[in-house]
Amino acid sequence: MNVAVEGSLPRQGSRATGMNKADLVWMLGLYGTAIGAGTLFLPINAGVGGLWPLLAMTLLALPLTFFAHRGLNRFVLSGSTRDGDITEVVEEHFGKMAGKLITLLYFFAIYPILLMYAVAITNTVESLMIHQLGMTPPPRALLALGLILSLMAVVRLGGKFIVKAMSILVFPFVIALMGLALYLVPHWNGAIISEAPALSDAFNGDFVKTLWLAIPVMVFSFNHSPIISSFAVDNKGRYGERADGKCNRILLGSHILMVTSVMFFVFSCVLALSPSDLLAAKDQNISILSYLANHFDNPVIATLAPLIAMVAISKSFLGHYLGAKEGFNGLMIKMLRERGKQLEVKQLDKITALFMILTTWAVATVNPSILGMIESLGGPIIAMLLFLMPMYAIAKVPAMRKFSGQPSNLFVTLIGVLAMTGILYSLLF
Repeated sequence: MNVAVEGSLPRQGSRATGMNKADLVWMLGLYGTAIGAGTLFLPINAGVGGLWPLLAMTLLALPLTFFAHRGLNRFVLSGSTRDGDITEVVEEHFGKMAGKLITLLYFFAIYPILLMYAVAITNTVESLMIHQLGMTPPPRALLALGLILSLMAVVRLGGKFIVKAMSILVFPFVIALMGLALYLVPHWNGAIISEAPALSDAFNGDFVKTLWLAIPVMVFSFNHSPIISSFAVDNKGRYGERADGKCNRILLGSHILMVTSVMFFVFSCVLALSPSDLLAAKDQNISILSYLANHFDNPVIATLAPLIAMVAISKSFLGHYLGAKEGFNGLMIKMLRERGKQLEVKQLDKITALFMILTTWAVATVNPSILGMIESLGGPIIAMLLFLMPMYAIAKVPAMRKFSGQPSNLFVTLIGVLAMTGILYSLLF
């Protein structure tokens, strides 16, 4: 499904200069999609690894995020039709068989994230009811079902509403997140600094292993690939051949905002807690905000932290639903087309919604480890499509060869390989 954003639309092929209202909506929409459960679990994973891996992750964050999403955006723009989404562009460039495989991977790169958000929102609300409201929560299955149905009610309002809602919610969210990060400054204890090894001893096997396993979480935390297809299609319709330059400027602005705010939040949380606190948060399978609310005997943190977490996870659930729906619909369309059948979009959407409700409800009820799912499933599959597929296309697809030879291509490929191989370590050790 493609989402068009209204407001200050220049005609197709017009000069892609300046920043208009629709560009700003997209910039904030991209930011809003990326900030969610991954961001709220990143301080836990980053802090457990120690100071030096955290600093290395900070240096990698902006190039990792920008170059990867720029590559995927360029891939979607390389399609020959004006409104072809990622599933159609894959089939155009790689053929029907490869198209089926990539469409399947695209779905499974996004779908597990939806499952993680279902677990995260259930755990956040359950923790809020127990620790802050002093209530006995309902049975987990009922709580999860109620929350998921509430989110799906918002989905029914349509893709345009979701993008606009995320761009609006991002303002209070950023203010609240930065406010909480600043509020934690007096609580900084520096435990992660005092426990860090000397620089001469830092770059050992443990450092390499920690950074290696942290890359899939970083990929996941800054990921907004589910909305890139709609973003590229919308801007291609507006700016024609100049869409690449315009998209790059929007992406860079969004990523600078994203990396700056997220890493400041990460450092503030890590410096306010000890490594043992972060291990406890990981064991409890809750976000850093829920842990902060339970850890500090402070009414401001206890009230704000769970609410910020709920807003972040909810809006990212909605943003990722667009991508999961696009992938699932693409799979069904290809299966039906082979059998000479077709369904109306409304019927496809109903089947997709039912599938999403039942599966997210089941996983949220079971409550698997969120960080475990990110390290072993979400991050590696996202890396395959977000990092490696566009780089392969640059080498093989004539429409993308103009981007070959750039040093950033090697960097993106290396990060993609490291993220994918992280699953091997998780499985073997």
